[in-house]
Amino acid sequence: MELTAWRTFVTVCRLGSLSAAAAELGYTQSAVSRQIAGLERQFGVPLVRRHARGVRPTPAGEVFRHHALVVLNEAERALRAVREVRDGALGRPLAVGATPSLAAGVVPAAIGRLLDRAAPLRWSLLPGLSGQLHDRVTAGALDVAVVTDAPPGLPDDPRVERRFLGMDEMVVVLPAGHPRAGRGPVHIRELADQTWVEDNDGSAALLHQHAARAGVTVRIDLTAADLPGKTALVATGHAVALTPKVLTCALRTDVTAVALVDPPTRGIYTITPRRDPHPSAGLLFDQLATAFGPPPSRPRRAPAD
Repeated sequence: MELTAWRTFVTVCRLGSLSAAAAELGYTQSAVSRQIAGLERQFGVPLVRRHARGVRPTPAGEVFRHHALVVLNEAERALRAVREVRDGALGRPLAVGATPSLAAGVVPAAIGRLLDRAAPLRWSLLPGLSGQLHDRVTAGALDVAVVTDAPPGLPDDPRVERRFLGMDEMVVVLPAGHPRAGRGPVHIRELADQTWVEDNDGSAALLHQHAARAGVTVRIDLTAADLPGKTALVATGHAVALTPKVLTCALRTDVTAVALVDPPTRGIYTITPRRDPHPSAGLLFDQLATAFGPPPSRPRRAPAD
């Protein structure tokens, strides 16, 4: 099956622009338009709709995009497998995903221990939020993802195997010169009047839930695109933030992590596809488990990235 037009369509959807897709793929814009038009003739339905800022998929296009990603990912895996056999490299690469806080330290360290103990292995690491990583595992783009049960939680999906790794507490990150910096556990009530910054809906939901349990409210006045942006706003004195304890080893030096009284926690899990699991996925789980120690008897409540 010729998949050139499928790749073009997926690229157009990702970039939201025919001209941007043409530039990335090395085509002319008219060639991209012809490929999209050919798919629409084949399916008998419009796949994209133009708007002021570019294009977006129609409902039919969105359905096709989802399935096209699965097909393209599997086709790429097939090509890599054949090339590896041709070149004498029999082991397939291990594609790992992790939430940003776990990708900052825990997961790379576990991969390092795996490489020290296993045969040579090519690998890649993709950060993302838990929901995004779940979709990539089910689409065949990732062999294993290290995710959390942060709001809105993990789906009960029979296509993946979920294994519990451990619990992680949340801490509050303050500017280095903050009056509470370095003073031990702090109660959320003492920070209720601060300006807070968050980088995703799950983390914001966790913060509001934690404050509500303490009988206070907090203001999330600033929004960051990611964890580095979030900590940058803290470092420059604009806000304070809730972050995972596993991230503290990778925090910049101009912020301070302070423990919370009765901190919220989140469960950490690996998810792997039930079909055709990577032979090194279980070995990576073993190395990840050492970072969390013996699991508790039961998980506590669940926060965010």
